[in-house]
Amino acid sequence: MQGSIQGLPLERYRKQIDLDILFDSSYKGIITEEAYVSSIYVVLSSLLTEREGEKPPTIPAPLAEKRSLIKALLTMRAPRPFASGVQSHLDILLAYDKGKKGFVASRDLPTVQEQFGTSLFPSQFVMWQGDITMLDADAIVNAANNQMLGCFQPFHRCIDNAIHAAAGPRLREDCEVIMSLQGYLEPTGTAKITRAYHLPSRYVLHTVGPIIPSGQVVTEEQRKQLASCYSSCLSVAAEVDDIRTIAFCGISTGVFGYPKQEAAQVAVEAVTDWLNENPGSFDRIIFNVYGEEDLDAYKRIFER
Repeated sequence: MQGSIQGLPLERYRKQIDLDILFDSSYKGIITEEAYVSSIYVVLSSLLTEREGEKPPTIPAPLAEKRSLIKALLTMRAPRPFASGVQSHLDILLAYDKGKKGFVASRDLPTVQEQFGTSLFPSQFVMWQGDITMLDADAIVNAANNQMLGCFQPFHRCIDNAIHAAAGPRLREDCEVIMSLQGYLEPTGTAKITRAYHLPSRYVLHTVGPIIPSGQVVTEEQRKQLASCYSSCLSVAAEVDDIRTIAFCGISTGVFGYPKQEAAQVAVEAVTDWLNENPGSFDRIIFNVYGEEDLDAYKRIFER
């Protein structure tokens, strides 16, 4: 972490974001196609009304493109309340999308020991390739930026954007509450936790990894910062009794530029060390990989 700077402890924001109150992301009853279409028009109209005085976007005719425009407008939207009744229509959209997308049962995934026939790694370890926003792990990890409010660039191909888009705008609202209480940018290597809202998981752990500019060699301090991201997430998750399964993304390996193979080694070592010091804390630790390069990086470690 950066010097002696520490992030805001969980007990300082836990009640303010209602962390321990279950959010039911399932919509009561069947969402008909008619309700879905109607909600698209209601939400889109509200979002466009909010932008009065700005150059209006081109409204596409196809329904799917209208839904994409809503996603873009939400990505750019600062956290604030919606007009009366709009949130319930947005919940319909998010619940409908979640149902169409489906989910992956994290507890059914084979462990590293089963998959690779090795006993060199903790029995909780799982490696899984796919979309982390489909995992029903108790908590998933988001690679955030130091503002901790998500990505504001529409359709940006970062995990921060993907997680916020699937969870819905309440996630950004919670992050704003936390950051307002903290009063300064999130230090590298610390972690925060929020509810996951419309994701299949129940919680999201947010952490800021080190940035490695192109061509720069990773320093020992940056290795420690990345290791701290993993241990901080585990330590915060351990304060929430409901969390027994955690899925880690490849922290810092996207736009932050950390070399994937080096990052995978740091991740495995950091999580192993934490579990050795805190036995019995979790049932499953999932290393989520997305691209083939990420997959190969973890395979080189687990196949040895």
